[in-house]
Amino acid sequence: MSKQTSEQKSYKSTLNLPKTRFGMKANLVQNEPASIKRWAAAGLYQKVRAVCNGRPTYIFHDGPPYANGSIHLGHLLNKVLKDFIVRSKTMAGYDVPYVPGWDCHGLPIEHKVMQQLGNKAINMSAASIRRKCKNDAEKFVKLQSKQMQRLLTLADYDDPYLTMHPSYEAAVLDVFAELVDKSLVYRHLKPVHWSIENQTALAEAELEYYDREDSSIYVLFQLMTPQSLPNGLVVEQPVSLMIWTTTPWTLPANLAVAVNERYQYGLYPIEHGLVVIATELAPKVLISGGIEPIEPIATFEGKELLGLKYVHPFVDRNGGVVCADYVTLEDGTGLVHTAPGHGVEDYQTGIREELSIYCPVRGDGIFDDTVPDWLKGVDVWSANQRIIDHLRKSSHLFHVNKFTHSYPHDWRGKKPVIFRATEQWFLSVDSPVGEAGVSLRDRALAVTKDIRFSPDWGGNRMRGMLESRPDWCLSRQRTWGLPIPAFFNSDGKFLLTATSIRCIAQQIRQHGSDYWFTAEPEELLAQYNPQDDPKAPDWIKSKTPDFKSKIRKSADIFDVWFESGSSWNAVVRPRFGDTAVPTDLYLEGSDQHRGWFQLSLLPALGVTGESPFRNVLTHGFIVDKDGHKMSKSLGNTLEVEDLLKIYGADVCRWWVSSLNTDRDIKVDEAFFKVASEEYRKVRNTLRFILSNLNDFDPKSNRNPVVEPVNIEAWALGERTRLVRTVAQAYNDFNFRKVHEAIFNFCNDTMSAIYLSAAKDRLYCDEPNSHRRRRTQTTMYEIADTLIRLISPILPHTADEAWMALHGSE
Repeated sequence: MSKQTSEQKSYKSTLNLPKTRFGMKANLVQNEPASIKRWAAAGLYQKVRAVCNGRPTYIFHDGPPYANGSIHLGHLLNKVLKDFIVRSKTMAGYDVPYVPGWDCHGLPIEHKVMQQLGNKAINMSAASIRRKCKNDAEKFVKLQSKQMQRLLTLADYDDPYLTMHPSYEAAVLDVFAELVDKSLVYRHLKPVHWSIENQTALAEAELEYYDREDSSIYVLFQLMTPQSLPNGLVVEQPVSLMIWTTTPWTLPANLAVAVNERYQYGLYPIEHGLVVIATELAPKVLISGGIEPIEPIATFEGKELLGLKYVHPFVDRNGGVVCADYVTLEDGTGLVHTAPGHGVEDYQTGIREELSIYCPVRGDGIFDDTVPDWLKGVDVWSANQRIIDHLRKSSHLFHVNKFTHSYPHDWRGKKPVIFRATEQWFLSVDSPVGEAGVSLRDRALAVTKDIRFSPDWGGNRMRGMLESRPDWCLSRQRTWGLPIPAFFNSDGKFLLTATSIRCIAQQIRQHGSDYWFTAEPEELLAQYNPQDDPKAPDWIKSKTPDFKSKIRKSADIFDVWFESGSSWNAVVRPRFGDTAVPTDLYLEGSDQHRGWFQLSLLPALGVTGESPFRNVLTHGFIVDKDGHKMSKSLGNTLEVEDLLKIYGADVCRWWVSSLNTDRDIKVDEAFFKVASEEYRKVRNTLRFILSNLNDFDPKSNRNPVVEPVNIEAWALGERTRLVRTVAQAYNDFNFRKVHEAIFNFCNDTMSAIYLSAAKDRLYCDEPNSHRRRRTQTTMYEIADTLIRLISPILPHTADEAWMALHGSE
């Protein structure tokens, strides 16, 4: 051995060299699964519940994701944010029971199963198809549960809630019974958003808007002759009303033309006679048809046109001019084509004017036999061009042009939808409720002022949606879902009362909703006695006792949003008691202002008169680095499973904590690399502290007094400042501020200043010297604090560091 090597060895023995089992390399991908298994074996969630028993409760209710496919980046964001709250509120001294849930019924699962079955489905019973759907849902609940646990989330995964559980289904029917009892539910022939692809009604929350190219057409509706024009005006040329529409396929259902009584209309000459157009819009309209703007031959007020009769351009039918306040001068001609079977405003006009709610389009989007022969059997999209060609040949077409506009699509199938009048069940938002006679809409608008929305603009957004929302279409024409428990007689009259619904709820609670599809009405209504039902319809009370054998079951199921929107009654109340509603917090993406938030609020207000939540926290959507929506078809997605294999869950969680979630969130793999580097800095700071505490026993070596003139006093003061900042940020759900405060403390306060200054004394002072023990005491306090502060965000790393510091769990 050389002299130099010998001296190095002797010097090394004089240093207090750092040592710790908290490794420099995290090896998260390998080590996190081991932590998950250890936590599961120890029953960590149940142990936390036991420790927290007796504390003030914080009820945080999980909105159910759909049990379909693997989790994606949106799930990662949502579930990790929720876990931050569960863990931070628990550490803040609350009992935070958290029950994960899944939305199991609905079209996406059924559509996929039907595609897999193909022609086999034709000969299968509804019960058989439902079994296939249930198996599919169960498979993905199991998969997603495992994936969410891989994100290190803390929840009651042993006993989640599923919307297809019999107890859940029965609780939904209990909500429905209360709403029916308060006369808030009605059945009516009314236009609704209709999915041609899946042949079912859709609610507003099931729509997405995409750009679509359509034809904008100006059509002439010739007035009947002889007919007196306003002010006794007599003209020799034919006179037409010019309407404008972007949905030519709805023209066969036209029954009226609407004008605004307050607008001025003019009579203008064109190639085929005279036309009536709103004077303010006439120049633009005439130019589009190649005509130089001219002064009108005569002008009229809108109210003077009311009652004029016209001949439909290609259907053997006459129509009349009516008034409507929704007619504007923003686009078109000031005269609105009105088809009560194909639009909400048109429908309202039709009801007021006692027009037929006529809809010649079948559920598959094909015209029925009530239209002209050249349209029979044609689908609505092909009909657009056929109608344009026909109008051009008959000289009823003034102008046509292509334009791109935002159009509603089915949120699952991504196909364009239509408005189509069908018999559906609706929840009224404007009917008076209770003795006060206040509608659900007005109640909702009032209570949202007392709900805390984060970010603040969420309240205004939700109120805007409540102000404009239509009645809620509750029914769907599908198989995989909770049945609407109505019965019909041969005349189309129905039985649906609170008493009859509760009888069915008892059957569902015992047998599950499959029972509806296999049992006969007599079995389903075995416990129902019309004489005990104050609201039983007269046609039942007047019938013989065997009426149950002469009725048929409804084929409709509930909108899945009504099921998930009843979770406050199906989950929170039975698990945590009636006083747990309103819950402390709902957290979901900002699209749920018109989805789960709103569709939980309305039933709860109808049943309890209260909101189901006190606080609403929303986050933006995941988009790619260029701001585009992520889509597998575009090839711009990042798979959660891949990210976990590369970086581990703690790094992914650290990335989530860095985000400003008030807006849409741009994602690129490079961002996870940055998060990994930052995580490494935090970890290495902890490791340096822990490695210099290897010979420190807090029971015997702790220095209880830190003189205020020492750098340790400054470091402990900075620690106190950090605690205050982080605790407040956790309370405000400002996880980005938590992230920044912890990183800056580790990177600047500790690494750049305090630990750099303390390094020499830690290595070179006598092991048991006062100054070294004072420094170790300070570092021990800081490590203990830092581990607690990072634990809601980095639970695996915090757990590992805690074991290294304290030697136990």
